[in-house]
Amino acid sequence: MPRNPIRIGNFSGYLGDRFTAIDEALAGDPVDVLMGDYLAEVTLAALAVGYRKDASGGYVAYFLRQLEPHLATIAERGTKVVTNAGGFNPSGLADALRERIAAAGLSLRVAHVEGDNVLDRLGEFHTEGHGMEHLDTGAPLKDWGVEPIAANSYLGGFGIAAALAGGADIVVTGRVTDASLTAGPAAWWHGWTPDDWDALAGAVTAGHVIECGAHATGGNFSGFTQVPGMVKCGFPIGEIAADGSSVITKHARDGGMVTVDTVTAQLVYEIQGPRYLNPDATVHLDTVTLEQVGPDRVAIGPVTGSPPPPTAKIAVFAPIGYEISQMLFCTSPNVAEKVDLLREQLRAQLEGHVDQLDVTPLGTAAQDPSDQWEATVPIRVIATARDPEPLRRFVPAVGSLYLQGFPGFHHDGHAQRVSEPWPRIDYWPALLPAELVPHRAVLDDGTVLDAPVTSRFATVEEIAQPPQDGSAGAPRAGGGRVMLGDLTYARAGDKGGNSNVGIWAPDPAHWEWLRTTLSTEKIRELLPEAKDCEVVRHELPHLRAVHVVLKGLLGTGGSSNLRVDQIGKSVGEYLRSRYVTAP
Repeated sequence: MPRNPIRIGNFSGYLGDRFTAIDEALAGDPVDVLMGDYLAEVTLAALAVGYRKDASGGYVAYFLRQLEPHLATIAERGTKVVTNAGGFNPSGLADALRERIAAAGLSLRVAHVEGDNVLDRLGEFHTEGHGMEHLDTGAPLKDWGVEPIAANSYLGGFGIAAALAGGADIVVTGRVTDASLTAGPAAWWHGWTPDDWDALAGAVTAGHVIECGAHATGGNFSGFTQVPGMVKCGFPIGEIAADGSSVITKHARDGGMVTVDTVTAQLVYEIQGPRYLNPDATVHLDTVTLEQVGPDRVAIGPVTGSPPPPTAKIAVFAPIGYEISQMLFCTSPNVAEKVDLLREQLRAQLEGHVDQLDVTPLGTAAQDPSDQWEATVPIRVIATARDPEPLRRFVPAVGSLYLQGFPGFHHDGHAQRVSEPWPRIDYWPALLPAELVPHRAVLDDGTVLDAPVTSRFATVEEIAQPPQDGSAGAPRAGGGRVMLGDLTYARAGDKGGNSNVGIWAPDPAHWEWLRTTLSTEKIRELLPEAKDCEVVRHELPHLRAVHVVLKGLLGTGGSSNLRVDQIGKSVGEYLRSRYVTAP
């Protein structure tokens, strides 16, 4: 007989998420598993620098501080905890947890999952003929010209499932996919095998929704003005049934809301297209249907899955130099001329010493401003160089302009002055044959459990998702002009150097208008910053969504590009601010 649905409650969507989240989750509705996600790509880049300096670290100490006060409660309730806070050193985090558990006189068992760290194997892969070509440029890794300091494969959930089946109460991992933190516990709970692709696809879908915490309960949501308790949105819960169908909800006592639109927002976030590729299954997102089945309860029907891709994604990081930046301000009139003068004066002092100098004004001063701040425009100045020494010219160069620069030159006098450059880390996404990166669970007694693998991988044809340019059909337009955001919601994110934007129509009556209006050509028109990017567009009719990948908009990755909106979080809102012909 199938077990009841497993209830998995999220308590972290990134490193720096609300510190009190575990307190809140334990005070809220009961769950079987607490799940915390910490490892965004930019987080890995930052952790890599620290791990290089101190190999005893490399894990997320923030999680350790969050969990320690609650060890006794977790032991008493029998709640499982699963997290990727192990970072580059999951065994180190497991040992640190065991020390604290022993000090508290408890008997919780801790396991870790390993196999994602392939840094020491890069030479072996090269020798065997694996080029690890960059996913966007096609260049082989050996031509990068810098020395990697981290290389990690995105693992699936069966190492987690094996650890839980082996008796672990707390499982820490390194770089697994975000959704694996949900798919693994669900596979353990329901006894799935690696060939249960439909069920696994459902769990991956639920995991994708809850992996980013309050992203599913009203956080970072275009309709935020309608969200009750928005000041402190609660964390989501996924209830996953034996067939992989699920209900997304939240702790009843907490703020926020769970609706078809808040769930849609997360479903279209940071995906590749209608085929969502994961190590455990390929999710056919175009089969996903949503239904509001109660207050703060959204059902995700059974999802179609197919075998996982034959390749595993790896994330390689390397230091490429240093950067330093400063925020300055100018006040109208003549803002454009003032920015031009600033740019020329800084070039005169820094050209030939720094590799890149970028001066970016942010916003526009109001006409006939009602106070000084409506007349003020921030200017972000940033410089990069291969070595830190040339960048030490930056602070004196900026400081020399107060009496010889544009009229009204100033910075925030209450903000700490920048003084030293900091490392700049670049990101290299690549693929390896999946069989080259097996993974395993290591229990507290040293027992090693190999993660089981699927009986077959998908063919190239099964995971192909050719772009849809949306040119078929004429827009159902009424002739007037309307701000796109008046009729749509959007969410944007990053995948390495690519910006991902999902935009959908909450009202079913507007889907055909949205689909035909937002053609690839129109998207280029509305987003002039993407004029040099390859635009990959898909449609998700069940979600009434157009999904777009803007390749290269974010340079080579969030950790290294010089955009102020470094990881493209506001691209969707910018698109919503543009005017189009109304339906």
